[in-house]
Amino acid sequence: MSGSQGYTYPQVFLVDRSGGPQPSVQPPGLVPCWSFPPAQERVREQGRARGCRGVGSWSLVVALLFLLLLVFGALGLGAYQIHRLQTQLDGIQQEVNIESQGCAPEKLVGDLLESDPDTGKKASRPAAHVIGRIQKDVSQSTLRWEPKAGRAFTEGGVVYRDGGLQVNETGLYHIYSRVQFEANHCTPTDALVHSVFVRRPWSSKPLTLIEAHREGYCSSGSNGRVWTSGSYLGSTLQLEKQDWVYVNVSHPAMLSHTHHANFFGLHKI
Repeated sequence: MSGSQGYTYPQVFLVDRSGGPQPSVQPPGLVPCWSFPPAQERVREQGRARGCRGVGSWSLVVALLFLLLLVFGALGLGAYQIHRLQTQLDGIQQEVNIESQGCAPEKLVGDLLESDPDTGKKASRPAAHVIGRIQKDVSQSTLRWEPKAGRAFTEGGVVYRDGGLQVNETGLYHIYSRVQFEANHCTPTDALVHSVFVRRPWSSKPLTLIEAHREGYCSSGSNGRVWTSGSYLGSTLQLEKQDWVYVNVSHPAMLSHTHHANFFGLHKI
């Protein structure tokens, strides 16, 4: 028996209670089972769907890692730039300090330039420069000096006391002194004497080191007019430790009251 569909089905016979055969009935139109997608195909489609979701998750993770790397890279670069700027600032500060130290004020001591003792960078060479001051007792031939005011100073262990400079090291020293006399009266027979002498602990007598003796500085017609006369002494001499060096003049009352006109000093060579 054949039906109108394109598939072959077995014939079905119906038997009633009477036992006679009945005409065959065509089964309802059923869809063959192989017309549905096989189970394996469905499994493959589900796997592909899960694979697409997995690829999307991994892409998100990679993107987040890349962003983190960018953030940490930016932080590292910023830290490097800050460290570099700090290093440059430290170098500039050191250069400024070196220049400021190199430009420290200097003092002229006779023919020698000495650096300012206030720098305190290292031990200074023995030196001193004292300037004249107004004498209260003009009868004293040994002069008193100003050791601190103006350009006056002592350094390197040199000590000033009562008109004398004491050295604390044995060696060659350049010793110098200048005085200026001025007055409006004089006697032609007078002589101006200017000398530098030293006192030593083991000797009771002073030792003259250098001396200037000037006569005829005043003429008979100079009375009533102001006259001036300067005297400069300088020499390099050997001094012993604890020597005291002084300056004497013959007419202390005639000394000029100008500070820069009278001075006295020494420095070790």
